[in-house]
Amino acid sequence: MQKKQDCTISYILEENILDEKTLQKVLEQQETSGQSLISILKKNNLVDEDQLTRIIAASNKIEFVNLSPEMVDPMAAHMVTYDMVNRHNIIPVKKENDKLLVAMSEPMNLSIRDQIEMKTGYQVVPVAATPSAIKQAIHYHFNVENVTKQAIASMRLKEGADSSAKQDEAELKSARVANAPITKLVSSIIDSAIDARASDIHIEPHEPDMRVRYRIDGLLSDAISVPLSAQQEVVSHIKILADMDISERRLPQDGHIAISHDGSDYDLRVSSLPAASGEKIVIRILDKNVDKWSLDTVASSPEDNQRFRKLVANPYGMLLLTGPTGCGKTTTLYSILQLLNTPEKNIVTVEDPIEYCLSGITQLQVKPIAGVTFASALRSIVRQDPDIILVGEIRDPETAEIAVSAAQTGHLVLSTLHTNDAAGAISRLADLKVPSFLVASTLLGAAAQRLIRTLCPKCKQAYEPSVNELKCLFGESYQDKKIELYRGMGCNNCYHTGYHGRKGIFEILPISREIRKMIVDASSDDAIKQQAIKEGMKTLLKNAVDEVLNGVTTLDELMRVVDVRTE
Repeated sequence: MQKKQDCTISYILEENILDEKTLQKVLEQQETSGQSLISILKKNNLVDEDQLTRIIAASNKIEFVNLSPEMVDPMAAHMVTYDMVNRHNIIPVKKENDKLLVAMSEPMNLSIRDQIEMKTGYQVVPVAATPSAIKQAIHYHFNVENVTKQAIASMRLKEGADSSAKQDEAELKSARVANAPITKLVSSIIDSAIDARASDIHIEPHEPDMRVRYRIDGLLSDAISVPLSAQQEVVSHIKILADMDISERRLPQDGHIAISHDGSDYDLRVSSLPAASGEKIVIRILDKNVDKWSLDTVASSPEDNQRFRKLVANPYGMLLLTGPTGCGKTTTLYSILQLLNTPEKNIVTVEDPIEYCLSGITQLQVKPIAGVTFASALRSIVRQDPDIILVGEIRDPETAEIAVSAAQTGHLVLSTLHTNDAAGAISRLADLKVPSFLVASTLLGAAAQRLIRTLCPKCKQAYEPSVNELKCLFGESYQDKKIELYRGMGCNNCYHTGYHGRKGIFEILPISREIRKMIVDASSDDAIKQQAIKEGMKTLLKNAVDEVLNGVTTLDELMRVVDVRTE
């Protein structure tokens, strides 16, 4: 054991992974705690994923490979099942006589090696590779389209869709267990969507095939096509999983599915919509690990973060978030709720729908059929002695009136509106018949929000911008600007889009004394916006330009997300 540790220490020093002083502290911690050297390095984030894998490989005298999907022999990869490679994060790389080289993120796991040897009949030779590199190789060689093709081939579907449509409910329910290919097909569609970081799955009946699309980073992209003859079985299986009525195909329905994937829990919100060519299914993927949400993550700009914190530090008043559907308003509101969620506070929300269940917070679902609207729910909530109220959306004058009244009588009210910019929230409240003096006295601030796609860190490259691009960023003062911009070239990490993940940008308008006077005087949105800019407000366009200049996103993304005509 000592010899193995000496080998590890020598490798760390030779590769300059840690300096001697830091390594000495790690060794002292090891002696005190009794933990392994590897565990301490990992726990304290002293090494990155690549370095950690290399250290493990070197200490065990196992070869490390910079794995890429192209290095993997497809015939070797498919010698084991998708379930096995996905569960254990391993992938066979190639065959050499009676040996099988297998890339493993945990190359010393003898149990997995034994399972592979029993499955294939080959002697396993482990090689070390980073977990992310193995995941990319798995996604490439076991992509959803290939898994789907295998499942469809196993189904031995008849050519016409009529035969499957005539199955009765009992047969379809038994299919949940007995018809493994359908189970495998639906599972592969959902698992691949989660792996691709999709927020939604669209399953759409079209001729000649049923189309499956994923919404990734806000944009829909084609995933696979499934023969139309499989449509009814796929839809019925999803509806069974979601506890929906499979015999009802004329009315829209809602349901949800709870699943686990790669150690994380997900809630799938399922919606069906009868269309001319069959039922369309949309599945919203919600990660139940909401602990990762914090205002520091959502509003990563220190300036925006502090402005939000200052606004919600008020004991009463109203904060409004504005923007189009899908721009992240709910996520921002939830992050604020988590910031405010302390044992001394009674927090109540009324939402449509409830996106996530938050611990320690009372959440109410709008149900118009049962007479529970935003207005009626809000009227009941104010009698529940709340400190903080979240209203999912202010849609009508009645809801606006009660929300403003609650803010005026000692409650902190958070809500959303659909306007293009922050100043537009003020005129929108006027449209909803809220008197201007009430808006002025209760509104703490308004924030417009957008989500921009961020460049993939693994394939972004610098380039010299054109004159037109400089004009877009700097106007007529472009001539003396010498800068570099960035664009994504596309790689396996970002599914060849050039983008990986999204980031919120904000336009936060605090209501100052001067702006309160302007609201009472019914000043225009433009006049209020110009006053806010004088007082230090950064517009959506200005924030987006800064992200482009900092290499976070692209000019194309700025033009897609921000309406420059309103700036």
